Amino acid sequence: MKKELLAPAGDLEAGYAALYYGADAVYLGLKQFSARASAQNFDEAELNEFVGYAHFLKKKVFVTINTLLQQGEIADLIKNLDICRRANVDALIVQDLGVARVVKKYYPEMELHASTQMAIHNKEGALALKKLGFSRVVLARELTLPEIKEIANAVDVELEVFVHGALCYSYSGICQFSSMMSGRSANRGKCQYPCRAEFMRDGRIEHCFSMKDLALEEDVLKLPVYSLKIEGRKKSALYVAAVVDYYRNILDGNGAIKEKAQDIKQIFSRPWCKFHLGGKDKDVVDKKFVGHRGLAIGKIEEIKNNGIVVTINHKIAKHDGIQIDVEGMEKPYGFSLQKFKVGLRQRLEAQAGEKVEIVLPQKPEGLKKGAGVYLASSSEVKGKYSYQKPKPREFLQRVAVDVEVWVQKDKIKAISCGKETEIKASFEKALDVGKTNEAIKKAFAKTGDTEFELRNLLINNEEKCFVPVSLLNDLRRSLYGQIVPEQKIVLTDEIEPRNYSLKAKWAVKTDDVGCLGLLDKENIDEFIILIDPDFDLDNIRKLPKDKVRIALPVVCRNAKDLDALIGKLLNMGYKKWEIANYWGLSVLPVGNLDVSFDNLIYMFNTEAMQMAKEIGASRVTLAVEDTLSNLKNLAMEAPLPVEMVVYQDVPLFTSAVCIRQNSCRDCDRKDLWMDLQKDGVGYKVLSKNCETKVFSALPFAAAEQVKEIRADFYRADFCHKKYGPEQVRDIIKSLMNFKNPDACMSGNILRRNEMF
Repeated sequence: MKKELLAPAGDLEAGYAALYYGADAVYLGLKQFSARASAQNFDEAELNEFVGYAHFLKKKVFVTINTLLQQGEIADLIKNLDICRRANVDALIVQDLGVARVVKKYYPEMELHASTQMAIHNKEGALALKKLGFSRVVLARELTLPEIKEIANAVDVELEVFVHGALCYSYSGICQFSSMMSGRSANRGKCQYPCRAEFMRDGRIEHCFSMKDLALEEDVLKLPVYSLKIEGRKKSALYVAAVVDYYRNILDGNGAIKEKAQDIKQIFSRPWCKFHLGGKDKDVVDKKFVGHRGLAIGKIEEIKNNGIVVTINHKIAKHDGIQIDVEGMEKPYGFSLQKFKVGLRQRLEAQAGEKVEIVLPQKPEGLKKGAGVYLASSSEVKGKYSYQKPKPREFLQRVAVDVEVWVQKDKIKAISCGKETEIKASFEKALDVGKTNEAIKKAFAKTGDTEFELRNLLINNEEKCFVPVSLLNDLRRSLYGQIVPEQKIVLTDEIEPRNYSLKAKWAVKTDDVGCLGLLDKENIDEFIILIDPDFDLDNIRKLPKDKVRIALPVVCRNAKDLDALIGKLLNMGYKKWEIANYWGLSVLPVGNLDVSFDNLIYMFNTEAMQMAKEIGASRVTLAVEDTLSNLKNLAMEAPLPVEMVVYQDVPLFTSAVCIRQNSCRDCDRKDLWMDLQKDGVGYKVLSKNCETKVFSALPFAAAEQVKEIRADFYRADFCHKKYGPEQVRDIIKSLMNFKNPDACMSGNILRRNEMF
C-alpha cells in the first residue's frame, strides 16, 4: 500500500517547507475553529495560493475545522466553509457532529475526515463513522499495532495514524482538565497544557503527566494505514522540513538516517518513544523535565569552578545552544555556548570524541557529575534546510466573474456579481468603435492583484462612443473593488425545537448500585448504570427495570469484552441505553432501542443535536464543560430531549498511560487511588485495569444554575469515586432543592464565553 506522508503547517512557510521536503499532503488551520488556535494559521488569501501551489505539485491540502462550535458560531462556520470551497481544499478534518452535518448537507463535494479528537479507538468506532459519511478516520494515538491492524482489516475506510510529534496524556477529545480547571478548552483550541505542569505526589515534585514525544521512525513501514501524520502546527518551518525529510527518506527506502534524526533533536525534541505501538509501555512520561531537551551529546565527567568537562559524541560550535539536566530545575539549564577548549586551547569548534571543557555563564545549584548534556540548537542545522517557494500570487486561484459594460454619451457603467459602478462624463462618438470595444475587453481582462479572472464580458455600446483607457481602468478598479466572492450557502432547514417537559425529570448515574440503597426510588425517574466487563448482573435486578438505562463506557479497547454482557442485558429486556463514544452505535441495534448520548459525544450547537436525532438518539446530554449562556440557548432550541448533568466527578484525564510505579507483571489491576496536588489544589487519581483517570478533589455541581436551563432531565453522577448510600441520599436531596452541596466547583458554568 502506498502511504501518504501528511505534514503540519502552522503558517505559510511551514507549508512550503513541507511540500519541498516531500510531504504528499499538508494539514492546516484557518484563523477560526482550529485546535491549534495559538498557531499563526492561514487567512483566505494564503490558503488560496497555498492550495493552488500544492495542486500544481499534485499534492493535497486538508483544513482542520476540528473544534467544538457554540450555537452563535454557526454563521462564522459557513464563512469558513465558503473559504475552503473557494480554495478547492481536498478535505476537512472535523470533530463536531454539527460541522459534519452542515458539510454533508451544504458542501457534499468536500471530503470529511474524522479528527483524532473523536477518540476512535476500536473497529466499531471506525465503522460507525464510516456510516456517518466520513471517508477517513484519524485513530487515537494510544493504539497498539495489533489493534490498528484489526481496524484496518475490519473497516473499509481510509485510516490515518500519528507517527511523530507531541503526545497528550489523555485520549484526545475527552480531556477536560484545561477547560474545567482554567476555562480554556482543549476542545476549543485553547488548551493550557496542564499535563506539562509539576504536581506534588507522595511528597515529591514531578511531572506526572508530561509525555515524551512520539517517534515511530522505521516502524511506520509496519502500519497498515493510508496516511502517516506528523504532529506540529505550532512548530517552525525548520522543524517541519527536518521531520518531513526524515520520514520521506524512510518511506522511499533509504532507512532512518541517523544524522537527520539528530538534526530533528537539535531543532526541537523531548525524549522520543513509540508510545504503545509495540504494546503497553510505562516509560512514556518524562517525569523530571519539561520541554525541549535536544540531542544528547554526553554526560558531565568533571565539574570545575566555572565549567564542566564532557566527552562529546557530536560536533559542537560557538553560539550553539547547550542544555544540561540539573536536579531540582523544572527545565534543563540552557545557555549559548561562548567559551570552550579542548586540552589547553580555546576552540570555535569541537568534534565528536573530543573531551571538551565548557565555560558556564553561571553554575546552577544542583549541578552534578553524570548529568546529561544536550545540543539544543545548532547554527549548522539552522542553515541546513533551505527550501524553494513560489513567487507571491504565482499560484493564485482566481474566481471567474461575468461583467456587463454599458457605454452611453453621459456615463459608463459596469455590473458584476450584483455590484454596480458608474462614471459620469461626456463621451464623443468613436472613429472606430471596434477599437473602443477592444480596449474595454483589455481593460476588464486586467484583473491584476485581485482574485478574479474575467470569464464573460458583455459590451453594450449602441451609441458607439469612445472611452479613454484611463476611465476604463478606473471603472474596472471600482467594480472589482466592490465584488465580494459570493457566499452561496444559507442554512435552509429549520430545526424545530422539541416540546420540552413542563416538569423536569431526575436521573441518577452510577457504577455501584449499592450506593443507591437509601434513595426513594419513586422520586427518581431513571437510573443510569455504567457497566464494565466485570459488572455483576445480580445488582441491577434490585432496580425497577422500566427505570433502568444501561450506560456503555467511553473507552473500550476491545468491544468483544462486553459482547456477552450486552447480549444478556438485551435478552433480559433492557431497552434503554446510553453511549459515550461512537463505537456504541455499532454494538447496539440502535433503531430498536431507546439510545441516549452522554456528554462526551459533544452537543455544543443545534446542528450537532439534529445530527444526533437523525442518527437515532432519543436524547442528548449537554456538555459539562460548556458555558451557561450557550447551555440556555441550546436547551431552548434543542430538537430532541436534553439532559443536564448537575453533579459529577468530572474525569479531567482519561488515559491509557499507567501512573503506577510497579511493573505490569506485578500489577493486580484493581482500583488504586492516589492523591496529587498542584498550586494548593487537590486531585484524585484512579488507576484501574490499565486505565488512569484524574479528577479534581471537588466535584462539579450546577444545581443552582439549572433553573435557567430548560432540560428534560437533570442528572447526578456517582461514578468512579466511592459514595456511601447516606452520602448519595443527602446530595440528591440538596440537588433536587436546587442547591449545590458544600465544597464543589462550578467549572465553566459561571465563566464568560470569551474565556472559553
